[in-house]
Amino acid sequence: MILHGGLLNSSFQAASASNSMPIAVTSVNNFFSPAYCRYRYVSASGNVFFRRRKATRDRVSLCHGNYEIRVCSESKAEEKQVRKYSPLLESPLRSENNVSTAHLKVIPDIWRSAAQRFGDRVALVDPHHDPPTNMTYNQVEQDILNFSEGLRVIGIKPYEKLALFADNSCRWLIADQGIMATGAINVVRGSRSSVEELLHIYNHSDSVALAVDNPELYHRIAAAFNSKASVRFLILLWGETSSISSHVMEGIPAYTYKEIIDMGHENRALFVDSHDAHEKYVYEPIKSDDVAALIYTSGTTGNPKGVMLTHNNLLHQVHNLWEIVPAGPGDRFLSMLPPWHSYERACEYFILSSGVEQVYTTIKHLKDDLRQYQPQYMISVPLVFQTLYSGIQKQISTSSAIRKLVAVSFLRISMAYMEFKNIYEGKCLSRNQKQPSYIAATLDWLYARIIAAILLPLHLLAKKIVYSKIHSSIGLSKAGISGGGSLPTHVDKFFEAIGTKVQVGYGLTESSPVVAARRAHCNVLGSVGTPIRYTEIKVVHDETGEDLPRGSKGIVKARGPQIMQGYYKNPIATSQAIDEDGWLNTGDIGWISPAHSVGRSRNTGGIIVLEGRAKDTIVLSTGENVEPEQLEEAAMRSSLIQQIVVIGQDQRRLGAIIVPNKEEVVLASKKLSTSDSDDVELSKEKIAGLLSQELRKWTSDCSFQIGPILVVEEPFTKNFKSKWVETITFDFVASGLMTATIVDFRLIVV
Repeated sequence: MILHGGLLNSSFQAASASNSMPIAVTSVNNFFSPAYCRYRYVSASGNVFFRRRKATRDRVSLCHGNYEIRVCSESKAEEKQVRKYSPLLESPLRSENNVSTAHLKVIPDIWRSAAQRFGDRVALVDPHHDPPTNMTYNQVEQDILNFSEGLRVIGIKPYEKLALFADNSCRWLIADQGIMATGAINVVRGSRSSVEELLHIYNHSDSVALAVDNPELYHRIAAAFNSKASVRFLILLWGETSSISSHVMEGIPAYTYKEIIDMGHENRALFVDSHDAHEKYVYEPIKSDDVAALIYTSGTTGNPKGVMLTHNNLLHQVHNLWEIVPAGPGDRFLSMLPPWHSYERACEYFILSSGVEQVYTTIKHLKDDLRQYQPQYMISVPLVFQTLYSGIQKQISTSSAIRKLVAVSFLRISMAYMEFKNIYEGKCLSRNQKQPSYIAATLDWLYARIIAAILLPLHLLAKKIVYSKIHSSIGLSKAGISGGGSLPTHVDKFFEAIGTKVQVGYGLTESSPVVAARRAHCNVLGSVGTPIRYTEIKVVHDETGEDLPRGSKGIVKARGPQIMQGYYKNPIATSQAIDEDGWLNTGDIGWISPAHSVGRSRNTGGIIVLEGRAKDTIVLSTGENVEPEQLEEAAMRSSLIQQIVVIGQDQRRLGAIIVPNKEEVVLASKKLSTSDSDDVELSKEKIAGLLSQELRKWTSDCSFQIGPILVVEEPFTKNFKSKWVETITFDFVASGLMTATIVDFRLIVV
């Protein structure tokens, strides 16, 4: 027998006396920390047996054949450790069953409150992972408790940072909340981020360990992390540790999601019947102003900054988003955004605190899942609603001539009906501080009411004949919630016309994120609605900083309980973002609608309208200022253009970077008889020529025109412009095409 780190005591000898075959010692693992010996027998069939006895000797781990015995002990004289706990979630452990569920103190408290109210209701449906998973609210609570306890077993301490690099799934939520419930801080990012970005985030955040989506992600980042980071252990949310090559691990302990859950379950059972286990710790509740998560967000230049969000920041969203989304038990949400982004994350916490069923999907499965699950709500970004819009338009355009004519005619009628309806309901935006006369407003109201009454029967007929089929394919019987960017006006008007409510929210990662949103009862197109509860918004002059009256355009600032604690290890950036009075500079240009008592805008007072980013304003070498969003929105009406970013800072004219819609470009090319080949054989010159014609067509009414263009194949996001466009330098050539030198061109997904 080979021993490592100590001697066997008599209890172990007794336990192993019946088996005299040689036993070898493997690695030492601190499974359980209280002062006792615990023997763990794992049979070949997977059954686990335990024995316990007081002990004071060192820890050893031995195995023989198909059996493994781990002996864990600690000295009774050791100092007590601080154990942070979620006041409500772990109240049964602390014998605090009288804790009120009326007021949540920290985010993990949600799950006990939800389990008590919704119990066996289905909370999470994850059909596209292996294995597919359905979890009730009771199961979610227990798995979070088990995961958090498993983390304590393998050594996570309060306030330590654990990097969680993974995509949306039920296990992401369990890991996220399990980390928070220990009093540790999770540092989050998605699997599509570059290795360099993930490494920077890990090291800058002072993370001590790593939880990743799957073995494939770890293989991609392993070389960089092994050489440039210190990783205490690795957790795989999906997949097995056996899938990771041994040479890649380099001695880093690795655990699967199930192993963490099982260890946590075992240790929780120990707490129930062991007084010594309780006595080992000093218990401290997690506080509302403790940092819950670090979310890294890129600025316009430099490395990402770590946004410190507290439990109180995120709980503000949980307590107040019901004004925007009055969801409850029986409702179903479709979830597809990366949960490491504050938008999806805060919304998940909110909807699951309300007893809603959440179904996870992806872009690949979106169409089928909308049809199958018929969700009442979907939280997403403008690009997804644009994709749905394009899909519906494509179906209409490929229909027979008669059906196409009927559908297009009905859509025009419905849009006209909604326009006049908004006029007589007083839901039209205006920057004019002077309200119209009572007589003019009355005549305008009367005219709009008459025209709307004439169009109403045709609109109702369209709903029955055409729009009902669209509704059956996309669900969203209550609302789609769009955020994270500007929703194009033509998409907004389309969904309003067919009777699918799309509400727009506004905020930043730094504000947890929602500061304003359109309400269902006052869903004013072209706006981002009014501030949510306990939130203030004002508009200030971009140079002097003085407050501006309603209707005046300037920099939007926000203040409220959801504003971040600051940027991690970056006090200078924090002071630049948040002033001494607590106002967050959003960097957005906008205005607040004046209050009128009569007229078209009588019900829009206090509504916020955004008109672009201050840092996105393009100043040409001629001294002219250009807001590129108007051009981008006009260009996006073209079916040939998938994405576009207008650029031209310090140049004499504007240019654009365009991602083409390949299928539509090929169809357009064949119609013009410019090519009989497929899209693979279309040259970039021909594609650029077609796109240039489209730009001239759709932007002809804009104040500025786009000149040279650069065609790229890989999609980017709306955030591309503000983050990376300054790294692109270019020269203009006589042909009108752009010759570009890409200095640091990264296609990112946010």
